[in-house]
Amino acid sequence: MAADQRRATWRLREGERRAILIIGDLLAGVAAAFVALALWAQFDWLGFSWEFVRVRADWFILLPLAWLTLNVNQYDPRRAASFGQSVRGVLLAAGLGLALYTFVYFLPDEPGSLPRRGPLYFLALATVFTLGWRWLYIRIFTAPAFSRRVLIVGAGESGRTILAVIEALSPAPFFVAGLIDDDPAKIGQEVSSWRVLGASRDLLATIAEHEVTDLIVAITGEMRGEMFQALLDAQERGMEVVRMPVAYEELLNRLPIQHLETDWLLRSFVDQIRVSGFYQVTKRLMDIAGALVGLVLFALIFPWAALAILIESGRPVVFRQERLGRGGQLFHVLKLRTMVPDAEADGQAHWAQEGDPRATAVGRILRRAHLDEFPQFFNVLRGEMSLVGPRPERPALVNELEQEIPFYRARLLVKPGITGWAQVNYGKGASIQGSAEKLEYDLYYIKHRNLLVDLWIVVRTVGAVFGLRGV
Repeated sequence: MAADQRRATWRLREGERRAILIIGDLLAGVAAAFVALALWAQFDWLGFSWEFVRVRADWFILLPLAWLTLNVNQYDPRRAASFGQSVRGVLLAAGLGLALYTFVYFLPDEPGSLPRRGPLYFLALATVFTLGWRWLYIRIFTAPAFSRRVLIVGAGESGRTILAVIEALSPAPFFVAGLIDDDPAKIGQEVSSWRVLGASRDLLATIAEHEVTDLIVAITGEMRGEMFQALLDAQERGMEVVRMPVAYEELLNRLPIQHLETDWLLRSFVDQIRVSGFYQVTKRLMDIAGALVGLVLFALIFPWAALAILIESGRPVVFRQERLGRGGQLFHVLKLRTMVPDAEADGQAHWAQEGDPRATAVGRILRRAHLDEFPQFFNVLRGEMSLVGPRPERPALVNELEQEIPFYRARLLVKPGITGWAQVNYGKGASIQGSAEKLEYDLYYIKHRNLLVDLWIVVRTVGAVFGLRGV
């Protein structure tokens, strides 16, 4: 058993893989900064010296952190397991970094006062070093030796759900050995291409035979005493036992709303959403600061956006629309108009869809860059919204969705936001099914929210805006 436990220490979780990626990219950035400094000093100065660093390049220490920020959307372990996606992401980060530095380079009163070659050396070297590191990561850390071996306990609907999640992920997050179930009719049968290997009495033998490191308990109803005792015995022998909703959360960063029981919701959700007064005060201060910055940016873009809207489709430029806020309170959200006038002439609320035919040409550009949302910084400043939270929904649609989706009104426990966990991970939910998936992300955010999560969402949103990935 000691040997099995030693093998288990090599099995990496999603968070551990993400940490390895970040550390590797940071080291690649540090190495790129050091070599870039040496090249800059050698070819464009009088040689490397600490005087050179002090006078010309002390700000270079910030470049590795800037490189991490540019790659903020590249730390999904499954995306990082594809070298093609890594190449595209790193090249996009390098291109964005070059564009931003070019913009800053021409900002001073005396264009050209900032260095040219030093930052270019860094971007080129950071790109090469990071791609080299990502290639090593794929070769080493996606090998079977670092993958967990999982046994699913329960071959019912909950078990089939988690298997469908695993099957849909590429590459697979871990190796599934099979399933265990006490129903005699299921033993030896296949569930989603995986075999039911035995019953609870066979659990320890199955673990040993298949070198299992983790058990996912996918039993939502009453658990028999034999199964409960078998799980306890497995845990005592070093197995990690996790419930299916927790595994679902870890794999998808959202909650499985169709597989939550009321008592679980009360114990694991309501009890955990209480947050400290420090968080609430700090979040409000962050909202005010962010809203003021956003309104300054809005003042710069508004004249041009308003002129484009007026020329193409006339008035109004800004429109108000009823939305539900925290606790179901009504408020009016502000947006730049992106659709044709009288887009809802029938008076009924309609889903906003990707590639919506009602959107104007200017509106599609504004949506693409998320510029249509900038007037909502007024809502944030007034306290009706936050920078981060579930997107506010229209009352008519909320009433409809409450009838179809369990726990939908739970998203009203917090202030709505300009951006949110669902927006950076999913996008728009232009249907009941899409809204259900968005709700899973929203409830995950409400359960796990803190300042670091809020800041991470803001940074990822900025990356999405610069990448023009709006809808």
